[in-house]
Amino acid sequence: MRMFTLRLPALCVTLALPAAVWAQEDVIIAHGISTFGELKYDADFELLDYVNPDAPKGGEFSTWAIGSFDTLHLYTTAGTGAASAAILFEPLMVATADEPDALYGLIAETIEYPADRSWAVFNMRPEATFSDGTPITADDVVFTFNILSEKGIPALRSVFADFETVEAIGTHRVRFDFRDGANTRELPMTAAGLPVFSEDWWADKDFSRSTLEPGPGSAPYILESVDPGRQIIYTRNPDYWGWHLPINRGRHNFDTLRFEHYADGTAAFEGFKAGAYDFRVENTSAIWALEYDFPAVQEGRIVKRDYPDGNVSNAQNFLFNLREEKFADPRVREAISMMFNFEWTNRTQFYGLYERSKSFWPGSPLEAVGPPSDAELALLEPLADLLPEGVLTDPALEPIVNSPDRISRSVFREAGRLLDEAGWTVQDGLRRNADGETLDVSFLLFSTAFERISNPIVENLKTLGVNAQLERVEVSQFVERRRSFDFDMLTSSFVNDLSPGLSLRQWFGSENAMVPSRNLAGLQSEAVDALIEEVINAATREEMQVAARALDRVLRAERIGIPQWYKNSNWVAYVDVFDHPDPLPPYLLGETDFWWYSEEKEQALRDRGVY
Repeated sequence: MRMFTLRLPALCVTLALPAAVWAQEDVIIAHGISTFGELKYDADFELLDYVNPDAPKGGEFSTWAIGSFDTLHLYTTAGTGAASAAILFEPLMVATADEPDALYGLIAETIEYPADRSWAVFNMRPEATFSDGTPITADDVVFTFNILSEKGIPALRSVFADFETVEAIGTHRVRFDFRDGANTRELPMTAAGLPVFSEDWWADKDFSRSTLEPGPGSAPYILESVDPGRQIIYTRNPDYWGWHLPINRGRHNFDTLRFEHYADGTAAFEGFKAGAYDFRVENTSAIWALEYDFPAVQEGRIVKRDYPDGNVSNAQNFLFNLREEKFADPRVREAISMMFNFEWTNRTQFYGLYERSKSFWPGSPLEAVGPPSDAELALLEPLADLLPEGVLTDPALEPIVNSPDRISRSVFREAGRLLDEAGWTVQDGLRRNADGETLDVSFLLFSTAFERISNPIVENLKTLGVNAQLERVEVSQFVERRRSFDFDMLTSSFVNDLSPGLSLRQWFGSENAMVPSRNLAGLQSEAVDALIEEVINAATREEMQVAARALDRVLRAERIGIPQWYKNSNWVAYVDVFDHPDPLPPYLLGETDFWWYSEEKEQALRDRGVY
């Protein structure tokens, strides 16, 4: 079929002459795709702007992971996965660290799709192979989709709900057709992001079971060794098929990647101090503020850095399990929320290093601020009968501000009034309902470090008459109980981004409330479901941001959790033998991606006698 090519900024658009194959559609053929059609890199780009093309290859990168593991297979609910096991598998197209929602060809060299994105064809690179040397074909892609649909993580079924058919139309061409009437804005990108598994390897194996044999992937790294529950090492594959691609220049620089698993964060930090691993992203403010004064830091062997993070910060919450009848009344959830004194916690335990989360997209253009705008009201008013009180008229809900010294008596009185109105009155010193049942609230956790943060809210709730307690379990048990929704409250983060879309159904959609999914709260709201579709259906970035702000406003009013805290930077400490591009790209720290091992820095430490 003869093609004519029209050059547009950062996008190669090819118009097909009439042909039966495409039913006379104008077909876009491009090296990349993004949510709203914005691509930074042209088809003939030579390397990504943020990498060092001369970065040396070699050395080891080592870091830590929390908890034990018993599987390298991350795509089912069986077992607890090892750190970074997904690194073994590549998708058809891959994201970059300097764009919020673009994908560029990897296994697939190009993508074809019509303007309405009702289908997508991926033209796969014939040279692409699995690590065992077998070619990657369109049949492998079809197999991957089918096996994930049948035996993969249940939440994937909602992701694939709008996929009509997936078929191989050639050895290296695979076509995805999407359901008529579906919103197709993100569906080609969803298809492009699928990992690709070897059909031949899985032919005689049960995909639904956990396993320490991950099978052949196609990525730059392969499995070197595994010590179940303790350690996993990946090694750079010299025979990787894709070293020649511009998308890979300056990347995947370490010879080995080693991950040490620890039962808890305290043990992991002690391991770092003892030299068991070399790179640590710190997630505990007290440790960052007080404990990085050990000899390796004092002598300059280990450096501390605070790197900016341009991503949307995780919306971390003490999350309610809305499947529990005791949490059905929003007044109960509001009263419990008032007992978390962030201001005291930030002063006494976080050393003033955090900000209070108010939004599910904190500090971003998607955060709802003040009363709803006219554009937001246009989306919200048709849902008026489904919305929590005040959404249409009041400023976006924000957590109560407490004294940094203690919760005031007036806050306790207001919380008590809300519980009284909800039918939980004080009887014999405890809050009870009309049947005499106590209001029991258990906070499920696995980290000893988090006990000091959760204890104060438990004590405040006890003062209020709530029968509150902490319940600490092993990581594996925590994972299983979270998966089966066997909890009252737990800490969880909503990982949202600057271009939200189909993943919102997993986090907040009613269809995922009662199945293993990211909707841990069990939220079921017709208004939320409708606004999710508005975000997904937005034709422009501006429309998407308006819809996201309206959604943020409603989610906050639903009080599905107690907002905790966030920071817009990465706290990092590492042995000073690593280097990275400067500046770093906005959306990825990239320590295992485009950092490298510096023999010069190692020698400098040796010359000083500290290595």
